[in-house]
Amino acid sequence: MKGIILAGGSGSRLAPSTDGINKHLLPVYDKPMVYYPLSVLMLGGMREIMIVSTPEDRPRFEKLLGDGSELGITLDYREQTDPNGIPEALTISEDFIAGDDVALILADNIFYGQGFTTILRNAIKNHRHATVFGYRVKDPKRFGVVEFDHHQKVISLEEKPEDPKSDFAVTGLYIYDHQAVRMAKKLKYSNRGELEITDLNKNYLKKGQLDVELLGRGFAWMDAGTHESLFEAAEFVKITQQRQGFKLACLEEIAYYLGYISKEALYRKGKSMEKNDYGQYLMEIAERKHTEQYWDSIDHHPMLGLVEND
Repeated sequence: MKGIILAGGSGSRLAPSTDGINKHLLPVYDKPMVYYPLSVLMLGGMREIMIVSTPEDRPRFEKLLGDGSELGITLDYREQTDPNGIPEALTISEDFIAGDDVALILADNIFYGQGFTTILRNAIKNHRHATVFGYRVKDPKRFGVVEFDHHQKVISLEEKPEDPKSDFAVTGLYIYDHQAVRMAKKLKYSNRGELEITDLNKNYLKKGQLDVELLGRGFAWMDAGTHESLFEAAEFVKITQQRQGFKLACLEEIAYYLGYISKEALYRKGKSMEKNDYGQYLMEIAERKHTEQYWDSIDHHPMLGLVEND
């Protein structure tokens, strides 16, 4: 399965902070926002990942992340010239997807929770055609809402309904089969002048091919797309990391745990940032003398969980 991160858009909701930089490069506490969705795809087992951004921001992402080799993965880049909607990321990346299944995630979405990796990998392993992730919210009128039966088969999708049929919002993480690009090409622009991801999901629904994976109690899902939500996300990351001693979305730690990079590579990366807490954290992991103690702590890491090697 391939992975795509959509990191385009104008970032108008975060202006003036985004007047000179892509919002997905803004920090969420101690790391760039794009680290969070990238960590999700890595935890899902994806090593071929595409980042879709604007022409002016593409070089900035390339400077930050390079070709992915330092993380033991392959990163590629494409440009979305205009903010024409989420499904366009699929058509832009058609040659990259090359008929494979694909996981698409929005670059301002943050996921957290004990066992998240297991849920994600099971969803990827067991998915048939299309899968969305549902998260219970207090005010579903503000979101796209998914209604489902007791088999977690989707019954309906509604965008910001006045009378929601459930309390579960559709998050910005989607899993699609090989039909996705072809179906995205057939979408028509909405009244907003965009291709709508809800319309793509509804097309899967009409064919009886849309499932939902629920994120229940103990999970957090955040959309860091406004000043308030960005601040809340940073506070959440700060408090969680300080209390538990783990870092969320630490790409190098994930790469090391998954066997993508060596202990020496992990240490070198930490050494290059030894004057800050992030670098010191990487060096601490690399310097652990008792490997079994490290693996035991990883088993209880909320963002890593128990991962079975493919």
